[in-house]
Amino acid sequence: MKSVCLVFVVMAAAGCTAVTRAQSSTAPAGGNAVDDTLSRIGRWFGMDWSSGWQTGSTWRLVGSPYTYHFSPDPDHRHVYMLGLVRQRADGLIVGGTAFRNSFGQSSAYVYLGQRFDRMAGIECLFAEVGGGLLYGYKPPYDHKVPLNHRGFSPGLVPSLGWKLTPGVAAQLNFLGTAALMFQFSVDFR
Repeated sequence: MKSVCLVFVVMAAAGCTAVTRAQSSTAPAGGNAVDDTLSRIGRWFGMDWSSGWQTGSTWRLVGSPYTYHFSPDPDHRHVYMLGLVRQRADGLIVGGTAFRNSFGQSSAYVYLGQRFDRMAGIECLFAEVGGGLLYGYKPPYDHKVPLNHRGFSPGLVPSLGWKLTPGVAAQLNFLGTAALMFQFSVDFR
């Protein structure tokens, strides 16, 4: 655990300088099927998302190599996570992840959220909050997440992150009172 935290601190310190010096480019992106689908979903919920997906939006590949559990359990297994996120220019995010949960079960999480850049006036610091639907915690571990029904449960994940470069970040995902997930991400347009 100490070595993982040390790696995060060293990478954050080295990366902040690169972020503050970099000039961001927000070249408009053309429409595509994914953007059109996201806009249709927004209209279904009574929101006009169309303009935000077309200009300055970003794709983000996310992955987690390690999760620290606050209360170790002999049934715990190593957690792996890989996901894809779409972020609009205004910070709205839509994402999905596939992961192996703490008990070795294949799981998934789809969510909608918001990213807040330049937290506390610090260029490299950001926060995210996402809420959605979690699937995969089945018997005998179905009671490990609240409101679980046949493997489905609501999810809420607040996060705090640090931009290492303009397109690479390290992030801590707070998984309720159970665990802290270490995540890395790479942006691409």
